[in-house]
Amino acid sequence: METIQVVIDKKLLQATDSAALRTKRNRSALVRDALREHLRRLTVQSLEERDRAGYAERSPAHDESARWESEAAWPKE
Repeated sequence: METIQVVIDKKLLQATDSAALRTKRNRSALVRDALREHLRRLTVQSLEERDRAGYAERSPAHDESARWESEAAWPKE
């Protein structure tokens, strides 16, 4: 592990310490977990944007979903 310095305002530091206490973790563990989660969300967001752009470039064929209609139908009782 590496030791770094991060500058944050007093209010954010107090909120961080409060959250660390509530979750029974130390400040460093809380910040590491929060950063991991933020980076994971950025990755997911980037992949979603890539997929959205890909689908926007390609118009679906008119009957493309027709073959799946029977899969989406409720079974007869």
